[in-house]
Amino acid sequence: MKIIDASNCVYGRLSTLVAKDLLNTEDKIIIVNAAKTVVTGSRKYVLERFLTRRDIGSVRKGPYYPRVPKAILKRSIGDMLPKKTTRGKEALRRCIVYDGVPSEFRDAEKVVLEKALNKKVSGYVTLADIAKTMGREVKLVE
Repeated sequence: MKIIDASNCVYGRLSTLVAKDLLNTEDKIIIVNAAKTVVTGSRKYVLERFLTRRDIGSVRKGPYYPRVPKAILKRSIGDMLPKKTTRGKEALRRCIVYDGVPSEFRDAEKVVLEKALNKKVSGYVTLADIAKTMGREVKLVE
């Protein structure tokens, strides 16, 4: 079991690294602090892109786009896996994502993916801000 801290990690880079890891190993991967994951780019552009994704389709037919940070991150990881194959489905089942840090993982050793860290000083939006814009307030328990 591998516990990854997603604080200040870039959304797409984190997703690709986790997806590759899920396909190459049989371990369960747990991601904590998904709400603190960052999407780089100007705030206006990023929020506009996520709002247009949410508005695609209809209520009855979909596609359904998630509004909470943990679901947004898990969907992006799933989109990078071959979900139509058994291997891809099983890989996605082994991925568990949390918005904050659950009490059972507080003292556990967390891995920080250096390749995914955000090195920009400005020009990014967190998944918690995106969720708030999309209509879901995220309450982190820490």
